[in-house]
Amino acid sequence: MSTLAQSITAKTGNTHQLSLNTLWYLYMVENKLGQIYTGITTDPKRRIAQHRGQLKGGAKALKGKSPLIFRAVFEVADKAQAAKLEYAVKQMSRLQKDRIIQKKQLNELLCVKSTFED
Repeated sequence: MSTLAQSITAKTGNTHQLSLNTLWYLYMVENKLGQIYTGITTDPKRRIAQHRGQLKGGAKALKGKSPLIFRAVFEVADKAQAAKLEYAVKQMSRLQKDRIIQKKQLNELLCVKSTFED
C-alpha cells in the first residue's frame, strides 16, 4: 500500500479499505421515497449502517431518507470493475435498474443480497 493511501486511511477513516485481496461489492439501496441509490464498498453491512446514520460517513444524498433497504448486492472482482459497474448503473434508467433488481443479475454477476440482510 502506498504511503499516501496509508495516510488517507489513517487520517480520515476511509470507508473503502485498500487491499489487494479485498472483495468489492456494488449495491443498490432503495430509500423511503422509492429512489434507488447505487454505490460500491468493501463492506455492505457497514456501508448501509453509515447511510442509515448509525455510523459516521453516510452519503449526503441519503440523509434523512431512511428506511433504507438493500435491493441488490453484487460481488465484484476488484475496485476498478466495481467503479466501472457503478458508473454504468448510474447511467441507467429506473426501468433498467428495476430489471436488474427483479432478475437478481447484473451482466454475469448474481445477486448476493441475502448475505447482507439484517
